[in-house]
Amino acid sequence: GQTKEEVIETNERLRIVRIRLDGSYEIAKRALVELMCKYTDSKQVRNVFQRYNLLKLMIKDVIKLETQYWTLVDIPKQEKQETVPAFVLRACSIMEKTHKSGEGVKTSARLAEEADTKRERIERLESMTTVQVETENTQMTNDLYRLLKKYTGLRNLIRDLKEEYNSSKVYPIFPRYPILKDMIKDIMHNPDYMEVCHEVDQA
Repeated sequence: GQTKEEVIETNERLRIVRIRLDGSYEIAKRALVELMCKYTDSKQVRNVFQRYNLLKLMIKDVIKLETQYWTLVDIPKQEKQETVPAFVLRACSIMEKTHKSGEGVKTSARLAEEADTKRERIERLESMTTVQVETENTQMTNDLYRLLKKYTGLRNLIRDLKEEYNSSKVYPIFPRYPILKDMIKDIMHNPDYMEVCHEVDQA
């Protein structure tokens, strides 16, 4: 088994990665939900040329996330023989290496505050038994695994949308206009999207 220090270190890693993945997941989910809202609104536009331009813009708004490589991290596929904990820790390693966006220079007050909260977290974990921390880690691992799966589903939808959109550029407005509509409708009916689109943001 692992030493107490090791299980505490794992706990910290899982917590930090969870926060980052939550951020990427929310960005991906919000982008797709907004796409559907814009698509629904665009049905009011009777002029085909105007609507065609709206469809192009709303898709571009989503696929630009693909170019901001730090916004959406790439998660590897789970290998057939790979256990959930092994896969989650491998995903953690990858996420730890990727560029963190939006983290500017932290003020000394902010750093002191973070050090305080970290100390409190470590103290809480140190007051627990190794088995208790391991149990918490298992729960965090399972939660992270579910989130990784949901996130990867959305990530793939955005990537496919980008590829399909770029491929469609060879066509004139007809037949491209119905192709763009189908791209959006395909996402709308995709199980990976349907599973998460009704989630309300926990403010």
